[in-house]
Amino acid sequence: MDLRRHLLSGQVIPAHPLALDSQRRFSERHQRALARYYVAAGSGGIAVGVHSTQFEIREPQHALFRPVLELAAQTVAAELRGAPRDFALIAGICGKTPQAVREAELAGALGYHAGLVSMAAWKTEPENEILAHIATVSRVIPVVGFYLQTAVGGRVFSYAFWRRFAGIPGVVAIKIAPFNRYQTIDVVRAVATSGREDIALYTGNDDTIVTDLLTPFILADEERRPVHRRIVGGLLGHWGVWTHAAVRLFKKVREAAQKSALDPQWLACAAAVTDMNAAVFDSANRFQGCIPGILEVLRRQGLVESAHCLDPREVLSSGQAEELDRVSAAYPDLIDDAFVAEHRDRWLN
Repeated sequence: MDLRRHLLSGQVIPAHPLALDSQRRFSERHQRALARYYVAAGSGGIAVGVHSTQFEIREPQHALFRPVLELAAQTVAAELRGAPRDFALIAGICGKTPQAVREAELAGALGYHAGLVSMAAWKTEPENEILAHIATVSRVIPVVGFYLQTAVGGRVFSYAFWRRFAGIPGVVAIKIAPFNRYQTIDVVRAVATSGREDIALYTGNDDTIVTDLLTPFILADEERRPVHRRIVGGLLGHWGVWTHAAVRLFKKVREAAQKSALDPQWLACAAAVTDMNAAVFDSANRFQGCIPGILEVLRRQGLVESAHCLDPREVLSSGQAEELDRVSAAYPDLIDDAFVAEHRDRWLN
């Protein structure tokens, strides 16, 4: 697979959750079913070992980082054997450089094509040190950069940081997820002015998915010439649920983005998707119920046994279940319960 070409062509890439049973034990059966679901739904890849997979899988008492990555890679390979197509396996990479390099080496050995590198461990260090870290990891595995929102542990980076980030040869894509328009444009402008046309821009802004995908960014380069860039796909926790509907919507959004006039209905659709995300991600409570919200949708569909997390303190917030009821009923075209019900038994077999 030509990874750069695949990512540049635009893909739906769900962030893969962690499936636990009612006793908070890892459920390989349900974990495998989720990977099968994402392949069958038409996604162009999955991201494993990321926030939705729960960072606690790395802790010694759980020791799930390798098993989870390995199971996902094996399941995807088996699913694609009968109908081969390009599919990106992206591993979450965390920690300071020694840990990140170890995780990148493991991911590469397991067949992963790229690493989504979290910079959350770098709280106050100079930007130069972080750039050196990214460059080091990129020599082990191709890097997908990650601008994480501050509400869940990210930090604000300068335009100059992203401009230099775009100059690292091993960077293949950037997931833009600051949940902030100013900072989103910083990244797009940095890549545009860098001259790097081989870096794919992906939205991680779960609060503005459709808008990101519809927006034509027209920016000026260093000689004030117009440069056009688009966010071509998404690597999203939100797309870990209702994935078949997300793939269908993504295709329609791409078609709409090519037209000279935009139907105002797309603004309504953008608001609907954001409303759904608010329920899933628990924005009313500063995203405390984010991972349980994802798992609760999948539990209701029968794809996981429970909405439990490794950390027993991570639970649905008060009123979140009712919000999930509301958005599921309000936007039937944006859910995929019928698709899941049709195939679930095979995925769980």
